[in-house]
Amino acid sequence: MFSRRQFLLASGGLGAAALVIGVLPKFAARSALVSEASAEKVFEVTHSDSEWRALLSAEQYEILREEGTERAYSSALNNEHREGIFACAGCDLPLFSSATKFDSHTGWPSFWAPLDKAVATRQDRSFGVLREEVHCRRCGGHLGHVFDDGPKPTGLRYCMNGLAMTFKPQAA
Repeated sequence: MFSRRQFLLASGGLGAAALVIGVLPKFAARSALVSEASAEKVFEVTHSDSEWRALLSAEQYEILREEGTERAYSSALNNEHREGIFACAGCDLPLFSSATKFDSHTGWPSFWAPLDKAVATRQDRSFGVLREEVHCRRCGGHLGHVFDDGPKPTGLRYCMNGLAMTFKPQAA
């Protein structure tokens, strides 16, 4: 059995080895992606780091501001089937209509299309794989990723973190 010190030393060595061979874990690539985003775009809704931390729960901050991912099947929004709108938890921008939501069997709320001018994408090279990251176009909050294995009519699967969104049911 490893002591805590041995574990930490071994973990550090593995991290350095991963960097040497070019395999960057998500947490190492995260800061580069955040820097790229802030360098290339100024968002309509901005807050200081301390303001974001005050506005969001710790879990929402991890996902929206640090590009984290919630555990599969942990979001109540995965099982949300009412008519309504899914909005950004960071700035309340409407993102997806329930009319485009589908069960992708991945454990995250999935949609085949966002609302017009709601999201933007950029390349994400974390985990040594090229993916398209999806973020809120108004505040830059990380929402998830888009893949090309979705249903018709778009063939896209916007795989979103439920904690990155809120749900507003359609008024009766």
